[in-house]
Amino acid sequence: MQPLAERLRPSTLNDYIGQKHLVGEKAILRQMIETGRIASFILWGPPGVGKTTLARIIANQLDRPFYTLSAVTSGVKDVREVIEKAKANRMFAQGVSPILFIDEIHRFSKSQQDSLLGAVENGTVTLIGATTENPSFEVITPLLSRCQVYVLKALEKEDLLELMDRALTTDNELKKLNVVVEETDAVLRFSGGDARKLLNIIDLVCSANNTDEIRITNKTVTERLQQNPMAYDKDGEIHYDIISAFIKSIRGSDPDAAIYWLARMIAGGEDPKFIARRLLISAAEDIGLANPNALLLSNACFDALHKIGWPEGRIILAETTVYLAASPKSNSAYLAIDDALALVENTGNLPVPLHLRNAPTKLMKELNYGTNYKYSHDFPNHFIDQQFMPDELKSHRIWQVQNNNAEKKLGDWLRFLWNGRY
Repeated sequence: MQPLAERLRPSTLNDYIGQKHLVGEKAILRQMIETGRIASFILWGPPGVGKTTLARIIANQLDRPFYTLSAVTSGVKDVREVIEKAKANRMFAQGVSPILFIDEIHRFSKSQQDSLLGAVENGTVTLIGATTENPSFEVITPLLSRCQVYVLKALEKEDLLELMDRALTTDNELKKLNVVVEETDAVLRFSGGDARKLLNIIDLVCSANNTDEIRITNKTVTERLQQNPMAYDKDGEIHYDIISAFIKSIRGSDPDAAIYWLARMIAGGEDPKFIARRLLISAAEDIGLANPNALLLSNACFDALHKIGWPEGRIILAETTVYLAASPKSNSAYLAIDDALALVENTGNLPVPLHLRNAPTKLMKELNYGTNYKYSHDFPNHFIDQQFMPDELKSHRIWQVQNNNAEKKLGDWLRFLWNGRY
């Protein structure tokens, strides 16, 4: 028997749940579908929010040839074969481009993505890619420039409840059972905005009961999932709890705990690049100027993972984890940018002081743009005291020196330059 998620997969846009910002009334994708003019695009969002389903609905409603490739199992040869088929189909269909759907397009290598460029550029295929990763990092720039990126969101509570009701009232197998929903908090929490996970949980709870009446409660859901840990995978609540413990262990300077949580993620099949990205964020947010080398090492870790792959990549992750956990900590840069953004929000678009403005034209020079600006390198210590903030904020301080050796040195130097300002 097919899984419940597959049995319930919608075939029309009217049956599609969620993503109203893309497929709601007058939304961009709905308009594209209704007019029949589909450009190549990439759907970016977490698992189970309807990326594959949306691609299939588009192909169905436009009645176009539909090819699908999985980046996990397909190579350059498979891509070229599909493009040749699409060329023939396009000629047969009098110029209508077939749709090529590539699931997990972020897993395609550069050469695989390169092999798509010509076909997307000349309209041999209309590409629809699906990814859970930021396309800016994972999709090559030439391909990204030929595609729009649409962001799909985790399903809202109302979407999940609607899906749950549809499953219990329309699925032929579930309708045979006497299912009573008494509580939904646990189902919603464990599904985490993932439609597929929600349906898998319902399927699991209902299949585990042989009684005349099946009651869905917080207790029954939690007990059933604890007995079947595979029911909530690395994208669910456990995933977020462990990455939270990992980052907090680094922040708390406990390398033993940080390595333990790293091992839990590796053993659970977590994407190494996800871990490396979180290390980069931690290096900037939690260590920052107390040890700027932490950011350099974290960036090198990310690059090295791309070069050597797995399983050796675990060693690089471990080295970076220990280094970050053992480093002195500072969040002064993190606090500074948040304070600056709040200041901009509160004060609006304050004018740039005239002496800091660029003056590429005669008129701008006549208006005193750039007048009285002093070139810092012309003065001792490459510094001259002058105003760089807007007039209304000229005495406002944002960055605060924290109590660590690296920032103390920076603070001492700035106090020397600015005569005690820092």
